[in-house]
Amino acid sequence: MTTTAIATPTLDDRITGALLGAAVGDALGGPVEGYSPEQITERHGGRVRGIVGPWNGDAWRTARPIAPYHKGDGHITDDTLMTHALIRVYATVRDHLDAHAIAAHLVPDLMSNPRWIPELEAYALPLQRIFLAEKWLVTRLHYGHHDPREAGSGNIVNCGAAMYMAPVGLVNAAHPEAAYAEALDIAGAHQSSYGREAAGVFAAAVAAACRPGATPESVVESALALAKDGTRAAIEAVAGVAAHHKDTESALAPLRAAVAPFDTVGPDYRAPSPAARRPSRVHSIEELPIALGMLLAGGGDYRRTVLGSVNYGRDCDSIATMAGAMAGALHGEPAIPRAWAKTVSEASRLDLHAPARELAAVAREVFARDTDRRRAHETAYALLTADAR
Repeated sequence: MTTTAIATPTLDDRITGALLGAAVGDALGGPVEGYSPEQITERHGGRVRGIVGPWNGDAWRTARPIAPYHKGDGHITDDTLMTHALIRVYATVRDHLDAHAIAAHLVPDLMSNPRWIPELEAYALPLQRIFLAEKWLVTRLHYGHHDPREAGSGNIVNCGAAMYMAPVGLVNAAHPEAAYAEALDIAGAHQSSYGREAAGVFAAAVAAACRPGATPESVVESALALAKDGTRAAIEAVAGVAAHHKDTESALAPLRAAVAPFDTVGPDYRAPSPAARRPSRVHSIEELPIALGMLLAGGGDYRRTVLGSVNYGRDCDSIATMAGAMAGALHGEPAIPRAWAKTVSEASRLDLHAPARELAAVAREVFARDTDRRRAHETAYALLTADAR
């Protein structure tokens, strides 16, 4: 049962809503990742309406192409693992982050500290679970000793950096421009081209969703105000289509058609085109524009937005992660169905509220630091311009 969202969520509630919403969306999308809406409907006898089991049932340990990961049954995936890892960096640095902080703190954490990995049903190093595009961080920064600001160059261009950038938007709550700039710096260690751009725009969208009175439309407007090149064009195209739909079900095929010209993967998600995931100024990742489109078509309602993202298929765990973060930031924790949140927390054996509490404390500290820095600048500027008055 969904609890009615509170009228004016506080900062703490928006942070909890965004992070909990992202984790729940991730867990819902995981078991149907990589499949089409038609395949999802055939497998589940209709659209997915909640938490479902593995695509291949009890054969998940060996069934390709997912083995050996237990996707489904409320298990979060690498999207949430990376989000929580970034929060731990914030908890250590307790200030704004940059690419060097990723090299100094995130990479050692992935390599050295065993965590409970729900999909493996075991304690393991996060490095043993994350995808190859995320292993790139370790390869380039730890073994290759590349400049952190440029280490993302050469990686496949995908949503790998964008998928865990919600904390950046939350630390910069209500300040999309600052979130965009910080996420671009952080993502330079991981991604390049439109993959890096998407990380900045997603962080900005989450920050915009934290503004009092924010709506799905204002979130998209903030994203468009900052997005560049193919990312901007893709969001504009998808948003234009989404505006004509009042439900996510009718929007599934039109949204895919709108983003297709900008997506390099092609129609078969499991068999990417030869041009897939290469740097470009005219292309975009698929996940962020679709997440924003679902936010619009779903009217910002968490359940509708996330289920639309899940039933879209393809990389739907990342789409639902992003959409869930934005919807959760708009409305706060009460918007997240309690039954879903409880099941995901228990099944994943994770306290999903603890990272939110930690990040909320960090966000307050960073704001205080920013205020002091701004006042110091104002004082210095006043002295510099005293003669002009």
